[in-house]
Amino acid sequence: MEKTVKRSSGRTLGRVRAWFSQPANIILLIFFVSLVFLTLYPLLTMLSQTALVHSGREATAVRKLGLKVGDYTTYHFQKLLFTLDDGGKAGIVQSNSYIQFYSPLINTLVVSVASSFIAILFGGIVAFLVTRTDIKYKKFISAVFVFPYIMPSWTLALFWQTFFKNVNIGLGTSNGIMASVFGVYVPEWFVYGWFPIALVLGLHYAPFAYIFIGGILRNMDANLEEAATLLKTGRMKIIRRITLPIVRPAMLSTLLLVFASSMSAYSVPVFLGNPVRYYVLSTKLKSLMDTYPGQGYIISAVMILFGVAILLLNQKVTNSRKQFTTVTGKSGQISLIKLRGANRPVALLLVVILLLVAVVPLITFAMESLIIKAGDYSPSNMTLDFWIGRDLNYLDQGDDTGILFSHKVWKALGYSLGLAVTCSLIAGTSGILVGYGIAKKRGTRLSNFVNSLAFFPYLMPSLAFGAIYLAVATRVPWLRGFVLLALAGSVKYLPFASRSGVNAMLQLSGEIEEAAMITGVPWWKRMARVIFPIQKSSFLSGYLLPLVSCMRELSLFVLLVPTSDTILTTMLMQYSEKGWAQFGNAINLLIIIVVLLINFIVNKLTGASIDKGVGG
Repeated sequence: MEKTVKRSSGRTLGRVRAWFSQPANIILLIFFVSLVFLTLYPLLTMLSQTALVHSGREATAVRKLGLKVGDYTTYHFQKLLFTLDDGGKAGIVQSNSYIQFYSPLINTLVVSVASSFIAILFGGIVAFLVTRTDIKYKKFISAVFVFPYIMPSWTLALFWQTFFKNVNIGLGTSNGIMASVFGVYVPEWFVYGWFPIALVLGLHYAPFAYIFIGGILRNMDANLEEAATLLKTGRMKIIRRITLPIVRPAMLSTLLLVFASSMSAYSVPVFLGNPVRYYVLSTKLKSLMDTYPGQGYIISAVMILFGVAILLLNQKVTNSRKQFTTVTGKSGQISLIKLRGANRPVALLLVVILLLVAVVPLITFAMESLIIKAGDYSPSNMTLDFWIGRDLNYLDQGDDTGILFSHKVWKALGYSLGLAVTCSLIAGTSGILVGYGIAKKRGTRLSNFVNSLAFFPYLMPSLAFGAIYLAVATRVPWLRGFVLLALAGSVKYLPFASRSGVNAMLQLSGEIEEAAMITGVPWWKRMARVIFPIQKSSFLSGYLLPLVSCMRELSLFVLLVPTSDTILTTMLMQYSEKGWAQFGNAINLLIIIVVLLINFIVNKLTGASIDKGVGG
C-alpha cells in the first residue's frame, strides 16, 4: 500500500515537473494570476465603491442620514436612479435622476447609433470604391483614409468648433472662420449637440468599417459576381443579393465596435456638447467623480455592462460569419466596376472630403494658434508669440512664454513620451508572451482563460476603466502618479498587443521552433533569435499601437493625473476650458505632429504600421 502511494505521488510529481518544464505553461500561469489581480480585482473594487460613502460633498449630503465616510449605503443608487427631484416632490419632470442619468443615457444611445451608421456608410462606400471599382487615386485615398483614426479623436471636434462657432450660439465668445471670413452664421444644432458629435465620431471611426469591410471585399470570391453578370443580372441587384450578404458580418461587427467606442468617447462630447449643456454618460461620469463619486462609479458600472454586452454580441456575430461562406475557391480575376465618366468626379469629390477631414484641420489649428484677437484672421492680427514668444504677459492668459519655450509644456511632453514608451514596452512585451502561450497551448482551459482576461480590458470604456484604477488607488497608497498611469495604460492597451501577438504566433509553423529545440537552443534564445526576427513586423505593430494610442489618450487618464498639466492631452483640455484657445490649438498641433512623427519613423525603420492594429 505504501509503495502504491509513493508510486502515485511520484507520477504526480513527474507530471508537475513536466508541466512546469514547458515555458508556455509558465507564461500562461503567470499572466493568469497577474491579470486576475489587474482586471478582476480592480473591477470588484470599483463595484464596491458604488455602495460606499466618500469624502467631500457626498459625505455632507448623507450626514443627515447618520452615515459617515466609509459606511455602506444604497443612497447613491436611490439618488441617481430613482429620485423624482431634490425636494422629493412629485410632478417635477426634470428630476435629479433624469438630469444626471436618464437624459445622458438617451443622448449617449442617440449619438452612438448615429455615429455607427455614419461610420459604416462612409467607410463601407469608400471600401467598396477602392476594392471593387476602377476609381482613380486609390493609393492616396487608402493612405489618407486611416489618417483621422491616427489623429486624436478631439482633433476634428476642435476643428469643427473653431470653423463654425459664432457669437450667436453656445458660449458665444467669438466668431469662427465661417462667420469671420465668409460672414456665414450657422445654427446652433449644426455646431453643438448630437449631430456634430455623431458626425465627428462617425468620421473618426470610419477606418474601422474601411478596414473590416474592405478586407472582405478584397478577398471575396468573385466567381459569384461573374456568374451573375453572365446571366445578365443588374449591377444593383448583384450588390444587393450577393455582395451585401457576404460583407454583412463585417458591417455588423463594425456597427457594434463603433457603438461601443462612441459610447465611451469623452473629449468629443466635451468640445461639442458641454457649451450647450448636451451631456452624455462619459461627461456626466467625469463631473460626478469630482463631486459625488458614488454616483460616478454607478455610471461606470452601467457603461461597463453596455461594453460587455456589445462585445459579446459582436463575438456572436463574428462567429456566425461561416453561414455566409458559399464557395471554397477564389477567382483569380476580379472584374472591377467601371465608373466611366463618373470616375474622375467621384474620385475628386472623395479626395476633397478626405482633405477636409485630414488636412484642413491642421491648417486651421496652425491659424488659430497665431491670432491675437479671436475672430480676426487678418495678417496684422497674427503672431508667432504663442509658439516662440519669450514674454507674453501682455496677453494676460496662458503661459508667460510660447509653448516651445514653456517649461510646463516640455515637462508634460517628456512625461507623455515616457508614459507612452513605458506602456508600449510593457503591453507589447506582454502581448508577445501571451500570444506565445496561447498559441502553443491553444484549446486548453488555461489558454482560454488567459485569452479572455487579456481581451477583457477592451470591453470596458476608457473613462470607466480609469475610474476602476482610481478606486484601487484609494486602497493602495503607493499606487499614485506615474506608476498608476503606466499600470492603467499597460493593462488597457494589452488587448491590442495580445491580438497582434496571438495572430503572429498562429502564423508560425511549430516546426520552426522544434528545429531549434532539437539543437538544444534555450527558450529565450529561440524567442530572441528565431521567433521574433521572423515575425518582427507583426510584433512591432503590437508595440506601436499602444505607443501612439497612449500619446493621444485623454479619456483613460483624465481621472488619474495628479494635476491637469501632467500630460499634454489634459493640459490641452485645461487650456481649452479656460478659453486660452491659441495655446490649446498650438498644443493640439504639437500632439498631432508628435504622433504622426512616431508612426512615420517606426514605419520607415521597421515596416510596422498602426493600420494593422486598427480595430483591435
